[in-house]
Amino acid sequence: MLFAQLPHIAPHVSRHYTYQIFREASVASVSSVNCVNPQVVTISSGTPVALARAWLWLGVMALIGSGLLAMLLVFSRTPGIQDVFPLKDLFRAALVVHVDLSVAIWFMAFAAVIWSAVGGAGLARMGWTGFGLAALGTAVMTVSPFFPGAEPVLNNYIPVLQQPVFFASLWICGAGFSLAVLRALITIWPQHFARSPFQVGTFLSAVAAFFALAAFFWSWWMVPRIEEKIYYEVLFWGGGHTLQFQHALLMVIAWLWVAGALGRPPPVSPRALSALFCVAALPLLVVPAIYLMVPAGSLPHMELFASLMKWGHPYMGPLLLLGALSLWGVRKVDAHPAKSAFVASFALFALGGVLGYMIQGVNVVIPAHYHGSTVGVTLAFMGLAYVLLPRLGFRVAEGRMAVWQPYVYGAGQLVHVLGLAWSGGYGVQRKVAGAEQLLTTLPQKIGMGMMGLGGMVAVIGGLMFVVVCLKAMSFRKT
Repeated sequence: MLFAQLPHIAPHVSRHYTYQIFREASVASVSSVNCVNPQVVTISSGTPVALARAWLWLGVMALIGSGLLAMLLVFSRTPGIQDVFPLKDLFRAALVVHVDLSVAIWFMAFAAVIWSAVGGAGLARMGWTGFGLAALGTAVMTVSPFFPGAEPVLNNYIPVLQQPVFFASLWICGAGFSLAVLRALITIWPQHFARSPFQVGTFLSAVAAFFALAAFFWSWWMVPRIEEKIYYEVLFWGGGHTLQFQHALLMVIAWLWVAGALGRPPPVSPRALSALFCVAALPLLVVPAIYLMVPAGSLPHMELFASLMKWGHPYMGPLLLLGALSLWGVRKVDAHPAKSAFVASFALFALGGVLGYMIQGVNVVIPAHYHGSTVGVTLAFMGLAYVLLPRLGFRVAEGRMAVWQPYVYGAGQLVHVLGLAWSGGYGVQRKVAGAEQLLTTLPQKIGMGMMGLGGMVAVIGGLMFVVVCLKAMSFRKT
């Protein structure tokens, strides 16, 4: 749903100092990492700033659409409300577009924000073409449910509407994001491994995105057409699992970037940080091997990718530990929206990871797991957005609403996730709504009631983020 350092520079970091840590480079170049302090990231002027600004607008617009649809989803599954407003027929169509906007579009758009900010000024035409296609595809996707024949298929990762307009939107978005990934691979190539850890990590996230897009295309080319739900499940299976590595890498980058902005850079050397990013990305080498060894869409293919998720993500362990140390380092920093987002992000991502190892059977523990994980990523991106706003020429996000927004959103999602996990323990099935949920026992009703309450609070927190961003982005510094 919408809405997953140790050397203290000063005991208290003011808002002014927080943002003055980042000074824009005077000349656009391939390397936008400060060579004096490689733990601090700067953004080159010109194309990188303009492109990052555009991609951020696209991400915020996707969240607005996703948040509106989230209200329908929460109401359609909340005991009492579901009987007053029979929204079952809208549930599945809204769920498809909601998930695609809040995960696929928002995550990829913000990934492009980071790629543009860390990358150089080259290949501007490719960058703007990619943005234009992604924006067009997002607009088409948003209106596709209003065209006839929009039959929803609730497969994992990228659910679809069996409708030509929706499929056209996927292809257009795919072309746009592919250009963004290709440009990132070229403009973020780390020239100094030991001195550019953020470039290394960001480049590896683009490699993960490239493998994911290649997996999607390979599966589309090789998987024979079978029963619709199974077909789309296997079509997006390999690429969807691969995208998780992109999101996880960018989440850690967002954490460390935020920590640096708050005056607490990572408590390791640049060389060690670069090495940790490489270790976390090692499982990506298995992706092409799986496609070469077994037929795409076969049972062994799906089992291998499930194993890759289970055994590959622990390679992120050292980076997660580093994130925990950075979080401990910012504990005494004054109230700041980026700090709030860091705290909430780490808590939700950790909860989602724990729930992932508690899945038994097909029930709502599964969405509890991925809501925790994906919301952890979303909150990390929200925190980095607060840091980047003034660096991209917008107003600083400040005030009580900005500081409390991540906590409201995170608390709502926490109750939502715990409600789903509780209900899953009592056998409530996933991807159903209304009377189909068969809520017959009091524990089931309590759990889904928690889900509904937490979801509504999370929607409020998500809308708060949009309001804060729109307020800041409506003002451009001269």
